[in-house]
This record gives sequence, C-alpha cells and structure tokens, in this order.
Amino acid sequence: MQVMELYKALNIPDNEYNEIVSRLGRVPNELETYLFSAMWSEHCGYKHSRKYLSRLPKDGSICSEENAGGIPIGDQVVVFKVESHNHPSAIEPFQGAATGIGGIIRDVLAVGARPIALLDSLKFGKLKDHTTKHLFDGVVRGISHYGNCIGVPTVAGEVGFDESYTTSPLVNVMAVGIVDKDKIKTSKALPGNLIVLTGSHTGKDGIHGASFASKELSEESKEDRPSVQVGDPFMEKILIESTLEILEIPEVVACQDCGAAGLLSSSSEMAYKGECGVDIHLDAVHLREKGMQPWEIMLSESQERMVFVVEPSGIDKVMAITKKYDIPAAVIGRTTETGMYRLLWHEEEIACLPPEILAEGPMYVLNEAEPEYIQEYQEKELQQKTNIEEAIKRLIADPNFASKKWIYRQYDHTVGNRTSVNPGVGGAAGIWLNEEGGVIGLTIDSNGRQVFLDPYNGARNTVWEACRNLISGGFNPLGVTDCMNYGNPEKSEVAYQFVRSIDGISDACREAEIPVVSGNVSFYNECPDYRVYPTPTIGIVGYADTPEKLIRNSFIDGETVILIGKQIDDSSNIGGSLYQRVLYDFLGGQIDSVDSQLEKNLQKAIFALRGKQLLGGCTDVSELGIFGALFEGLKLGNVGFSGKLIDNVDPEKALFGEITGRYLISTNQLEDVRKVLIENDIPYQELGTCFGDTLEFDGYTFNTKELFKLCDEAIELEMNE
Repeated sequence: MQVMELYKALNIPDNEYNEIVSRLGRVPNELETYLFSAMWSEHCGYKHSRKYLSRLPKDGSICSEENAGGIPIGDQVVVFKVESHNHPSAIEPFQGAATGIGGIIRDVLAVGARPIALLDSLKFGKLKDHTTKHLFDGVVRGISHYGNCIGVPTVAGEVGFDESYTTSPLVNVMAVGIVDKDKIKTSKALPGNLIVLTGSHTGKDGIHGASFASKELSEESKEDRPSVQVGDPFMEKILIESTLEILEIPEVVACQDCGAAGLLSSSSEMAYKGECGVDIHLDAVHLREKGMQPWEIMLSESQERMVFVVEPSGIDKVMAITKKYDIPAAVIGRTTETGMYRLLWHEEEIACLPPEILAEGPMYVLNEAEPEYIQEYQEKELQQKTNIEEAIKRLIADPNFASKKWIYRQYDHTVGNRTSVNPGVGGAAGIWLNEEGGVIGLTIDSNGRQVFLDPYNGARNTVWEACRNLISGGFNPLGVTDCMNYGNPEKSEVAYQFVRSIDGISDACREAEIPVVSGNVSFYNECPDYRVYPTPTIGIVGYADTPEKLIRNSFIDGETVILIGKQIDDSSNIGGSLYQRVLYDFLGGQIDSVDSQLEKNLQKAIFALRGKQLLGGCTDVSELGIFGALFEGLKLGNVGFSGKLIDNVDPEKALFGEITGRYLISTNQLEDVRKVLIENDIPYQELGTCFGDTLEFDGYTFNTKELFKLCDEAIELEMNE
C-alpha cells in the first residue's frame, strides 16, 4: 500500500500527516507511518488534553511524570494510578477488564513498587438490560480472575448504572504499590547501555489497540476484537517477582512496561526522556507467531512484557534472574548517543527518526464556551412526588445504592495479609503499611450526573466527596489520581465539559492541599445513540499513622446520631441527586457547591472528637442524602433507629437530596460532643437514637431486617433473572 493511502487507512488526519512530513523534512516510510498512527493517536499522544492537564497541581508528589506517581510516607513512597480500559471492555468484557488490571499493575511495577492493592470504578447501562448484564458479569469476572491469580487484593470500588453508559461502559482500575524512597526507578534511558525485553512472547493481539481506543464506538467496533489484548495472569505474577528482583540490580538504569502501542511507546518514551538514541533489532524480539511484520512487532500490545535499560556489566545478572523464573527474555538493542530512534530488521535500517517527533504530537486548543444545554438543564424543575414508603424500598433496591456484595464476594480482598478495612464496611478501604506502622486509606469515586449539569462544580465536588470517604474512616487525604472519561473532544460540548472539569479538580486539590500524582484520559466514549456523562473518576490515598485512629462507619445500639455540616432547606440546590434519576428518570436543576473552609473545619472537628475518644461511628452524606447515610450506618451496625429526619422542607428533598459538606456521626457521650462541635463552630442537628430492629422517623416505620435483606439481595436477584 502506498504511504498516501496508508495514512488515510490508519485514520491519520491530513493536517497531522502534513505536520509529520514538515517535522521530518521528508515523507515517512511505511513503517514510520504505522509508528505515527499509534504515537499520535489520542490514547498515546493526549493531543486534546495535554495542554489542560498541566493545570493540575503536582507539588508534593513524587515521580509524577512517570507511569505512576506517588506520595511519601516516612521512608516509603505509596505509588498509585487509575487508568481506563473502556473500549476493550465494551467489545470483550472479560479480557478487556482482565488486561486493564494487568496494565495498571505494570504501571506501578515500572517505578519499582510492589503492587499491594487494586480498586475499581465501573459504569454500565441499566441493569435490567441483557447486554448490560453480559458486560457487567464479564467485567467483574475479568477483574476477579486476573487480580485473584496474581495475588493482589481488590479492596474497594464503586459501581454505577445509567442509560448514558449503555454502549460505552467505563472500566477504570486503580493500582497501589509501595517502594523504598531510595529505590524508585525512572524510565529515563542513558546512552551506551543494552535494552532487554522480558515477559510474554510478542504476538498479534492488541495491534492497533491505541488507535482503537482513540475513536468512537460503533456497530463496526465488533470487528476490532483483535485490538483487544489477551491476558495471562500467571505470567504476570512471575513478571512482578522477576521485575522487582531485576530492579535491585545496581546496573539497571531504567524500566518501562509495554502498554498502549507496546514496544513502540515504551522504547521511544525511554529514549525521549533520556535525550538519547535507540537502536532496536526487531528480529531479536521473541515472537509468539511466525511471519510477523516489523510494524506488527512494534504495535503489538501483547501483555505481560517489561523493558529494561541495563549497563553491559549487569546483563548476565538480569538474564540469570529471568532464567530463575523461567521467563522469556532477550537483548533487543542498545541506547546510543546519536539522538535517533532506529529500527533494524536483520541488520537493515527500516526506520530512523528523532524520538521527540514521536513523543511530541500535535496539541489542540479546545472550546471553552459554555454550551446551551447547561442553562437548559439547570432551569429544569422536578414536579412529581412519590409515597415515601414506596420510594425507600425502590431506592435501597436500586443497583446504584444496593449492596455490592455480588461483586466483591468474587474478589479476593485479603490475599497478601495487608487488608485492614474490608470492602463493604465504609467509603474507604484500609491497607496496612507495616513498614511505617500505620494504615493506608484508599477510595475511588465519581458522579457523572453532577458533572454533566455543572462540569466545574461537579468535578470539584467529586474530589471533596472522595476526601470525605477517607476522613469518615479516620484517614488524612494525601494525594489524588484521576481518570477522565468523556465523549468525543472534537465536539464543543465535550470539550467544554473536559476543560471545566480539569479546572474544578485543580481548584479542589489546591483547596485540600493535595497533589495530583498521576492520571489518565479516555475520550471517544460515545456512539451514535449514547454519550457517557462526563465522568472524572477520582482516586485518593490517605493515611492514619496508627490503627487506633481508624473510625468505624457503623452506628451501634444506644448511640445518638448527629448530622454535622450543612442542612438542607427550601433554597438548597440538589441537582443530580440519585433519587431524582431513579424515581423519575429526571436529571436537572443546579448542583450544590463545596464550601472548602467548612470541609476543613469538619475534618478538624471529626479528628478532634476522635482524639478525645468521643466519636462512635462516622459516615459521609452522599448518595440518597441523609437517609442513605443513616441507612448504611444502621445496616453496618445491624441496629434500628428512632428520631426525626424531616425538618420543615419537602420530605423527598430532606431525606434523599444530595448536597456537600455533611457527615453523620454517632456517640454515647452527647454532652461532650456538643461542646466540641460548638468550640469548632460546626452546625449540627441531633437526629435520634439507635436501638431495636425498626427504623422510625417522622411517623414512618420500617422493619430494618426486611430493608437490609432487600438491599443485600437486589443485584444478585437481578443478575439471576
């Protein structure tokens, strides 16, 4: 195929092809055209997002320019990152999700960190839809299979269901690892060294995977099934152990995993960061299939592969470790002082170009004008009402709120002996940091409904909601990773949503004084019928320096429950509240805006109560509002409640409306708690007392056992239909 035909077939736009020719000073050859199709794709080149990601605060992070960044805790660095595998999971849910786990694990591994935990954030269409059930089941099994096999616990997550995700599910996975401060490795290559490829043999799976993830899904997307990678978790396990051992060798200069665009992206990025040249002998790469062409070898996204830059004196040590673990390995090239990225095939040069041209693709300016729909949706008003008894039973059985036991029972969340706080017992998981004597807090959160209505405040609220998850468990938030899931950025509405979301996250992180250490952008999550809500997924790591500082999320018999923070009144903005979507299929109104100073004051007061041993339980108020938070605390404590929740406002709004800056706390030392709240100028309202097995408030009475059972069984019953 002629190059002119090839670049069009590879979906390289005319303007970008002309830019390539201009920068090279010549027409690229066939192989080089393939290289640009991957490296200048949205998935690898971040051409619509790079300009705006620079707005995110990084101060206080470690190695944030690497595959995964981290935060220091004592002599350790907690390394973490969230990443998407949306497009592959829409086509092949099991392998798409499984290889998403493998990829994010290797991102953490590449900087020298041992993976110790996984989290996931999943979004699907309505669960009653048979296609959704197929995707949901496949994704959960894929995560379970891969994570369980490699021995890394999946300890926390969130799952949401909405029509907007019907054909474009979101599969975001977060990995967490730990490494000694002085043992972090970078991907910066240095000249005069050898390049070693270890791990699985390179095959034809995943070819064009990066390009596939850089376009909208359609009916023809099923034909892209070969672009979905195939995982081998048992190879990943020995790859983890062998890589950690190899990185102990002093002569190992740099490390990178083979992710999107495979060997191409890993090797060219290492050369770019080290400002050196690279010679790669493609005939030295160990292959799974005979007759593979050079472009196929370079673009293959075969899983479970790592690349090392090693001083010649250390090569025997590296090979001895790969032999010990019986893992394939080969010296495939060397780094040079030429400053050129050269590919050779049986000693013949078949590509030669500066690595910076591959790494520095085009950077587009996006529309920042507010689209008309924002005002239209914010002016919408909900008029319908539902009987409260009926509403409560429908809401607690809705899969967005119902127990996620069906999911996390499939995950091994205790393997590794570090899990301190199990799934399902609060908004944040806990992992022992034995090396420092404390507990790492982990959470992941998103709210596409709110971000759709108000991208800036919705994204800002999401960061603070994730902070509240940690604070309610006793953890101090320390650092953020984000995964930005959006539609086609070439469309003005999506561009606006993305840019304003970045601004909201940036401001929230500066207010909370926590850095963004890593992240990922996933565009083109749409098809002709559906576009996903703009969904920035926020993962946050926190820390409690002693286990005694952990706070339970349950309420127990004899305790008084108190609302602290904002109170809903007739003027409160509750747009995007889950109950409106579930009961009425309504989305509209204005959303609440965070009061960052109140958030800090609430954290200070909660930790002060903890320090004085006055605090029983604590849970943040989020989905389904004050009722949802109370229900979760009672369910965890297996207890009833009697009190007053509705105060001179519309009952549905009072019970289920969602605003920021609120927690429920419980105590059996009410007088002392009042004093601390008053001293800290915290608004509060005493709601009632925990006892018995009935839930009573404002004239309504429910049997808690029946409600708990309804909540626990909802998803499993739906999946069995």
